[in-house]
Parts: sequence; C-alpha cells; structure tokens
Amino acid sequence: MATIYEVSKLAGVSLATVSRVINNSGKVAAATRKRVEDAMRELGYRPNSIAQSLASNRSNCVGVLVSELHGPIFGAMLGTIESELRHAGKFAIFSVGHNEAEREKQGIEFLASRNCDALILHVEALPTTYFQENAPGLLPFVLINRDDAPLRDNCIRLDNEQGGYLATRSVLELGHRRIGYISGPIGWGDADARIAGHRRALAEFGVAFEERLFVEGDYQRHSGELGTRRLLEIEPNLTAVVCANDEMAAAAMRVVRDAGMRVPDDVSVVGFDNVRWSSYLQPQLTTVDYPADELGRMAARWVLRNVYGDTNVEVQQDFQPRLVQRASSGPPRSTQVGAGAAPRTGAAVRADSA
Repeated sequence: MATIYEVSKLAGVSLATVSRVINNSGKVAAATRKRVEDAMRELGYRPNSIAQSLASNRSNCVGVLVSELHGPIFGAMLGTIESELRHAGKFAIFSVGHNEAEREKQGIEFLASRNCDALILHVEALPTTYFQENAPGLLPFVLINRDDAPLRDNCIRLDNEQGGYLATRSVLELGHRRIGYISGPIGWGDADARIAGHRRALAEFGVAFEERLFVEGDYQRHSGELGTRRLLEIEPNLTAVVCANDEMAAAAMRVVRDAGMRVPDDVSVVGFDNVRWSSYLQPQLTTVDYPADELGRMAARWVLRNVYGDTNVEVQQDFQPRLVQRASSGPPRSTQVGAGAAPRTGAAVRADSA
C-alpha cells in the first residue's frame, strides 16, 4: 500500500503540501495540487481517515438534524448540504427530530456522540433558551430557517414574515376581501412569522383580521383539507384561501373542486414553498418561493468557513422571499367583467361529502 511519503516523493513536494491537499486545508497552487492528485492516483494512495482524524483532531463529519426526511423541502435541503460537504471532503450524518423537543435533544446528543465536528440543525420545538444555556457545551452549530435574535450569527434565515405578507397581499391586490388563512402549527417560528405577515397585509388594505377565517394547520395535506372545508362552511362567499405551505394549498384546491367550484374562478388559492411539483398542479399554484436548497447550501458553507476555516466560500445568511404568480389566483368573480356577485349556495354540503 502506498504511503504519503511516496506521494510526496513522486509529486516532488513536501509532506506538508500533500497533507494540505488531502485535508483540503490551506492554500495550494492549482498546478501543485494537480501533481499531488496525479501522484495519488498513480500510486493508488488512499488517505487513512482514522489517521487524518487523529492528526487533525477532526472527524471530517458534520451532524445534520432536520424535522423530517420526507417531502420536497427537506429532500432539496439535505441534497445540497450533502453535496456541498462532499465537495469539500466532508461527510454528513443525518438524524430526525420530528418537531418534538425531546427528540430534537436526543438527535443532537446522538450526533455529538458520533464525534461530529459541527451540527447543522433544522429544529422547531427547541426554544432559543436551550441553545443559549447549552452553547458552551455544544458543538459549533448553525440553525436553518430560524431568526433568533440572540443567535443571529448562527442562523441561516428566510424572512418568513415578509413571505406571509406577500402571499396575502397578492390576493388583496386582485380585489379579494373574504380571505381564509390556513397556518402552520402555532408556536413554530416560521408559522408565527407567516401569520404576522398575513395580518400585516390585511391591515395595510384596511381589512379586519377575523378569527373565524383563520384555521391552524400542521403543514400536512390532511389539515389543508379539513381547514378548507371549515372555511367554506363558515363563509360560503369565501373568495380566496391562503395557505402556509404548498402541501396544504394543494389539498385546498382539491376541496374547492370537490365542492363543485373552480380555482381560481370561484376561489383563489395561494401556497408557500414553491416546491417542484407546484407548477405541475392544475391550475399551476401561485406560491411564495422558499429556497430550501440554498438555505441548506449556505448552512454547509457556514460550517466550512467557521469550523474548517475555508475562507474561500461565500456565506449568505439572510434570504428574502419572492412571490411566484401562477394560475391558481385571479380576481374574485364580483370584479370580473360581466360577472355577477351572487352568493354561492350549497358549497358547504359538497365540501363535507368530498
């Protein structure tokens, strides 16, 4: 088996230079790096990961804890985290917290026990105080999709309040005033921020926030179905439903159709996330873009820069949402040319039978 000394001799460089190439640390001229890599290939040299770990006091492993493994949001996020780390010669170990504080703690403890160098965390249930109180004993960590003021340097954040505002403003600008809202779980940072944005948009247009037109969901399809049925029962003249994610919005569209109505002619629907399949729905879903892949990429780069000392990577910590206008939203029937404003009847009965 070839040794690092043989690589050094064949490439005509020092042992320190070979070590920098292997560990992807420090500056090495491109031509020199190529000579070392060519020598490694020619000799069939494979770095000993255990020896590397002992020598550098690093495992080159990063722990990643997310809420769930299923769904397009976490798939995109995990994909870019793994790709970014792998490109830098690091590896990811994954765990799941299921949005429960105790499971999130257990996940963090498990990853720490695997000798990870740092943690990338997408957690909802653990409060800011947990990180403040335990920070001295925690591994270096970065939080995705949280905007905790005391931990701002450790956050990769999307302005969820602005995203909620854009979603509701989009239907207000079209003329809607009977607007239902299906939120994420109250108490989760992103869900609460999107609710605040929804309320801000209503206030800006002089529309009172009505509790009866507000339904708490859980970001799952079933809650989107139940929430939309409830809204149609409470307000038969509902003209728009704004949902805190695309999964609930897709369910809302189905309930509207099953109730014998059309999207957007009778009821406009707006989502949040801009997942890949949102443009394949019929009609295509108006939504707010949540750049999950980029948030994951930047979390990985935060670790590379702040833990592994790679100053060549650029890290963006603040992201702004954008509205993606598609066909699922349009002006309410009462404002359409030649359309009457007669109230719909029977919608609640049809929704219950869906």
